[in-house]
Amino acid sequence: MKQAVMILIALLIVGRYAASQSPAPLWKTLPDIPPMPKADESGLASINDIRMYYAIFNKEGKDPVLLLHGGMVSSDYWSFEVPLLSKTHKVIIADSRGHGRSTLTNRPLGYNLMASDIVQLMDTLQIKKASIVGWSDGGIIGLILAIQVPERVNKLFTFGANFNLSGYKSEPPDTAMAARFMAQVQANYRRLSPTPDNFSGLMKALGKMYSMEPDLKPEEIKTIKAPTVIAFGEYEQFIKREHFQALAQLIPGARLIMIPNVSHGGPLQDPVHFHMAVKKLLDANY
Repeated sequence: MKQAVMILIALLIVGRYAASQSPAPLWKTLPDIPPMPKADESGLASINDIRMYYAIFNKEGKDPVLLLHGGMVSSDYWSFEVPLLSKTHKVIIADSRGHGRSTLTNRPLGYNLMASDIVQLMDTLQIKKASIVGWSDGGIIGLILAIQVPERVNKLFTFGANFNLSGYKSEPPDTAMAARFMAQVQANYRRLSPTPDNFSGLMKALGKMYSMEPDLKPEEIKTIKAPTVIAFGEYEQFIKREHFQALAQLIPGARLIMIPNVSHGGPLQDPVHFHMAVKKLLDANY
């Protein structure tokens, strides 16, 4: 009972923090990122050909959950979710290669490579199996993990993740919001990266990857056995709603969830409802 009360208080605090910065409709906002709580353990692990940043919260907790961030950003973008989820679960965050504090090599970026980084990180941290919560690129990595190493994935929650290039909308996004986002992510990169002046290098590598990937085949997606939620924002600006519907229909037993009043930035724009959706999956008995 005490734990439930504490979680409710935390949800109210997070909700008020986000609301205080949101005079515009939620889906048009780009909230500031609050400080990440102190980790029980963090460091740079030697993974494949890179040094990969990770942090663990509630290290002695049960039911580990890996939070995988989207493209161009870093694991700091989970700073609303970490304090909520770590009350009930062991939580691990990591910076994808070339993002945040993790290094980038000349090796071409690819989702399969980034998924293999996560598997090696799990091995390094001695995590046999975890639930995956992936946002955008992190969701694509989660899909690949559920396909390629199903024995390592307990449950899968994706938000704003496409499975091939046909999912993208043709209309241009809001240029003003895009400019604000790019300013935010560049500042985040300069603050964290071991190569703070190489944001253009990361963008070039991502641009090449995005021109060809993801390219997951329906027959691969149909093999996913983990209990899965495919989530998206009501005002998602990059990916077609029917694409999320098609993805959910391909995965046996998957549930499709729309989080109201948010766009692709949903975990920042409405962290309370995002967390509730994640917890509903994690708490369900299958």
